[in-house]
Amino acid sequence: MSDTSSVSGWDSHRDDTSDSSVFTSMTMSFLQELPSYRSLIRRRTTILGRDKTGGTLLKPASSENRVSSEAGRSEKEHLGSQSIRKYALNISEKRRLREIQEAQVKYLSEWDQWKQYSTKSWKRFIEEAKELASHLELWKNDIRSIEGKFGTGIQSYFSFLRFLVILNLVIFIIIFLFILLPIILTKYKITDSTFLIVPSNEVDMRCKVYPMNSTGLIYFYTYMIDLLSGTGFLEWTSLFYGHYTVDGVKFKNFTYDLPLAYLLSTVAYLALSLLWIVKRSVEGFKQNLVRSEEQYQSYCNKIFAGWDFCITDESTAKLKHSSILYELKTDLVEERIRQKVAQRTPEETLRIYSLRMLLNAIVITVLAACFYAIYEATIFSQEHMKKEINKMVFGENLLILYLPSIVITLANFITPIIFSKIIRYEDYSPAFEIRLTLLRCVFMRLATICALVFTLGSKITFCDNEDCRVCGYNHKLYPCWENQFGQEMYKLTIFDLIINLAVTLFVEFPRKLLVTHCSSWKLIRYWGQQEFGIPDNVLGIVYAQTICWIGSFFSPLLPAIATVKFIIIFYVKEISLMYTCRPSTRPFRASNSNFFFLLVLLIGLTLAFIPLGISMTHIPSSKACGPFTNYNISWDVVPKTVSTFPSALQTLIHSITSEAFAVPFFIVICLIMFYFIALAGAHKRVVIQLREQLAMESRDKHYLIRKLTAAQEEMRNRPS
Repeated sequence: MSDTSSVSGWDSHRDDTSDSSVFTSMTMSFLQELPSYRSLIRRRTTILGRDKTGGTLLKPASSENRVSSEAGRSEKEHLGSQSIRKYALNISEKRRLREIQEAQVKYLSEWDQWKQYSTKSWKRFIEEAKELASHLELWKNDIRSIEGKFGTGIQSYFSFLRFLVILNLVIFIIIFLFILLPIILTKYKITDSTFLIVPSNEVDMRCKVYPMNSTGLIYFYTYMIDLLSGTGFLEWTSLFYGHYTVDGVKFKNFTYDLPLAYLLSTVAYLALSLLWIVKRSVEGFKQNLVRSEEQYQSYCNKIFAGWDFCITDESTAKLKHSSILYELKTDLVEERIRQKVAQRTPEETLRIYSLRMLLNAIVITVLAACFYAIYEATIFSQEHMKKEINKMVFGENLLILYLPSIVITLANFITPIIFSKIIRYEDYSPAFEIRLTLLRCVFMRLATICALVFTLGSKITFCDNEDCRVCGYNHKLYPCWENQFGQEMYKLTIFDLIINLAVTLFVEFPRKLLVTHCSSWKLIRYWGQQEFGIPDNVLGIVYAQTICWIGSFFSPLLPAIATVKFIIIFYVKEISLMYTCRPSTRPFRASNSNFFFLLVLLIGLTLAFIPLGISMTHIPSSKACGPFTNYNISWDVVPKTVSTFPSALQTLIHSITSEAFAVPFFIVICLIMFYFIALAGAHKRVVIQLREQLAMESRDKHYLIRKLTAAQEEMRNRPS
């Protein structure tokens, strides 16, 4: 009986096994019908064929298992080093994981225990520091409120403005610590130190003459002119370069080399700005690279994931709805233009390119006219600035002082309007129209500064007689040309702030009142409410920051003025946005990240290097003022300092700065660059494979849904 039952049990077990094997084989055959599996088989066949023809060897299974086990072990070690709060687990599982980690600690050596404890303590300290820094973040609540009402696009502008405030504050701290602080400590006898002034017998006495303004009875409006232009009583304050006519500060145990500190602090804040901007730009570029998608994915992202859930205001939500609709229309227009371009005949292509060449010639003519106007205004202002102040009225004097700034502001206001009209006839796609117009506006704004700087430089270095050539610069008109340079940058900064305030108070607020209370008028309805254009506002603050970078060498307190200016602009723009403006209905695509802002800022910084480099290395320094009176050019302080180093260190520095070091260094940099380009190409291929995998998964889902539907229909039609 027992044998019979055992035989029947064995038969039933064999039947179950056969059923399960049949089910497994059916499942495997079903899975092999999936599109992703077929694509994988084709890819493997291609790879195997290529490996065989190439002579590569396949790894054995044991090595693969060993690699996978090592990868799993390293993954466990990585998970063990991570904080438990980062795991996507419930509370009970986290507690169990913590108990396991605590039990494992007992079996570690003292060194490993100390290392693990120190790592956890350091991570905890970093997290607490970041949490504390988030509470101390400047304008945190204001920017969050703006983001909640108007979305992430406008919020990115105010975050960018906050970055510039912090950057200028750091620049001012660098200048204060290395230039202003030693002067203050010595001037007010806070420390036991004295000023060191080394007389130079090699400099002609005519170069050292600096006529002072009379200090007699002065009218009140003269103080106002001095305050707005940096002349008069402000000329010899610590605001400008001429105040620092000191060769060093002699402390008890050492001598502080002020000329070297002055030059190195300039190099330091420029290098800091470059590294900081590049760091933030790389982060923005990564986001841009991740967000780059094909046209089909762009449509899907806009429809299913394009909404900004930070928006709480109803009117802003309507604007966001219309902006998404506008982006979809823009994509369709771009697709239509691409089809139109593909169907163009050679005659149409020739006609369009001829028209574009003509319009670009008009653009170049407009730019040349603006540069010529700036040149003439600067020449006229410089020639009439030396006129006695009591011989002209207040308005006339102020107009002459601010004539270059007025012309630059008018050029920056008029040219974008002309460019926006011209671009409509060039037959570009809407996205390219925005980029090209912005590129022209960026070039215009920054090139106007360069035109002013080079006009001043030509006036400073122009000499028409032998008496003028004694000093290497026009010492009769510019006995301290660095002060004159700093005054021009100071006037541009003040005038830009005045224009921002005036536009908000006398244009935007009255326009808002007219639109609100006189909306029945056709002209007012056509004019409409002021739009808060993100690119235009960004170009404005980049223009102001470029002026600050150029002028900080000639006016060391200019970063402090720029910091206060940007703080005022922040609150003015916030009030204007809340009460007088509305977000632009035509969105700027790069406004969701700071990459475009930082790219334009990087262009401004690059342009700032040019005049500063020329003034430090080519134009002779003033002999009547400043810390470089005993040097031919400002950069001469560096070779003189290097000559005081030990001979071994001098040899090392000369070797590093020689061509024998520069050429191999350049080759190494090129090799590193090629390596990263190859790495980027490999990453791009991985991204393409992952996108293909996502597409295959969607096809698998469609295939499974079809099979499931067919099975349900078959079950429904089967007779009971």
